Amino acid sequence: MSKIITITLLSILIASNISLADSLNVTGESAILIDAETGQVLYEKNAHEKLHPASTTKILTAILVLENVSLEEIVTVDEEVVHLTKGSHIALEAGEQLTVKDLLYALLVESANDAALALAKHVSGSVEDFAKLMNRKAKELGALNSNFVNPNGLSVEGHLSTAYDLSLITKYAMQNDTFREIVSNYTYVIPVTNKKNQERVLWSSNRLLYSQNTITVDGKAVPIKYDGITGVKTGYTPEAGNCLVASAEKGNESLIAVVLKSNGTEVFSDIHKLLNYGFDSFEKVNIATQNQFVDNFEVENGIIPVVAGIIEEDLYSTIPVNSLEKISKKIIIEDKIIAPIKNGDILGRVEYFLEDNHLGSVNIISTYNVDEIPTPTLMDIIFDKWYLVLIFSYILLRLFVIFKRKKRKRRHSYYDTSNLYY
Repeated sequence: MSKIITITLLSILIASNISLADSLNVTGESAILIDAETGQVLYEKNAHEKLHPASTTKILTAILVLENVSLEEIVTVDEEVVHLTKGSHIALEAGEQLTVKDLLYALLVESANDAALALAKHVSGSVEDFAKLMNRKAKELGALNSNFVNPNGLSVEGHLSTAYDLSLITKYAMQNDTFREIVSNYTYVIPVTNKKNQERVLWSSNRLLYSQNTITVDGKAVPIKYDGITGVKTGYTPEAGNCLVASAEKGNESLIAVVLKSNGTEVFSDIHKLLNYGFDSFEKVNIATQNQFVDNFEVENGIIPVVAGIIEEDLYSTIPVNSLEKISKKIIIEDKIIAPIKNGDILGRVEYFLEDNHLGSVNIISTYNVDEIPTPTLMDIIFDKWYLVLIFSYILLRLFVIFKRKKRKRRHSYYDTSNLYY
């Protein structure tokens, strides 16, 4: 009974978009949990607060590199990259040449700031122009409260983002297979270069991927490593605090969690809490099935009066556990359905709701062609009204017969009258 009550309360809270920050005890100043496929927000705490994103910035840097240059291209490091580098680095030297692929691993695994600068200049020619590219891409993805000044995330004035924006950027980035592959690794070896005669071994600070050191989560000591983790990126500066963007998969569920401005290893505890909450309290369900029959809909001016409507495609939604039966739907046909109709034409849509929470919508499409009633020709009218034609013809025939009879009578009367004079 207590479990049912808990689930019911969770459903009401989520449907009403009420923050559960107090119950999850997330220590980070800002946090969010979303469905990685649909972007549906499952939890948020100050998710739109503008904060320093630190090296989580490199998620956007990486995706722009992947979309603008090839992995095999050679990057030549210049003096400006060496001069501007602060913080984490892989000791790049002026004139050193590496592939884009190796620098991307340095960017995302080792979180190398010099790799970020070298890649940015290779793509755009300058850090300033690359920052413009970053901001343009962020806006395209809906990250409207972000402003990026550099590709590495060092805290400078005006370089800000939000947990919500970073979740959108990460959702997009994780759709790239190369990005997914890189961030799922916690180590990588860069081979010797023209400036280095030894390999460079990289290690990730995203200990969710590998660390058996323990943290405290809801009063229990557990390993930092999280089962099902698939990436993605840590970040730290004194101004930003500890930041972490993480993705994980279990069963058919895929989640993205973001925590900004946390403290030390508490950032890993925060991510554990968010992901546990997501996997324990929600389930991904199929709420609409492709080709599922919806209804027969009236057709105006059609050779047949109705057309069968079906669901165009599958629709999945992440909902509180055991709430599938609470989902309601609304069929919307905005305009009259008028022939002609082709198989696959959109007739309307079905909207799905859980309580007051809109889960999504799918199109209703027709299952066959419906031709319009053709404009009748004279022959069509004659054929269609044959009984009227028959009656009319009968009347004409009768009138003709009566007329002929009267004419004969007149003739007969004329002849009879003439005979009187003989």
